[in-house]
Amino acid sequence: MIEYSLTPIAATIIFVIACLAGYQYRRVFKAEGPTYQLWVFGIIAALLLLILGFIPIKVG
Repeated sequence: MIEYSLTPIAATIIFVIACLAGYQYRRVFKAEGPTYQLWVFGIIAALLLLILGFIPIKVG
C-alpha cells in the first residue's frame, strides 16, 4: 500500500492557500457576491484543510 506524507514546506504552502481561499470566501459572502464564487472558494478551502487533517506530515 502506498503511504502518503507531506513535507513541512508543502503543508505550510497548502495551509496558506487554504487561508487565502477562506478569506476570499468570507469577502464574497459579506459582499453578497456571486454564488458560484462562494462554492469555488469554499470547496478549495475545505479540501485543502481536509488534506492537512488526514495526510500526516513527515518529520525528520
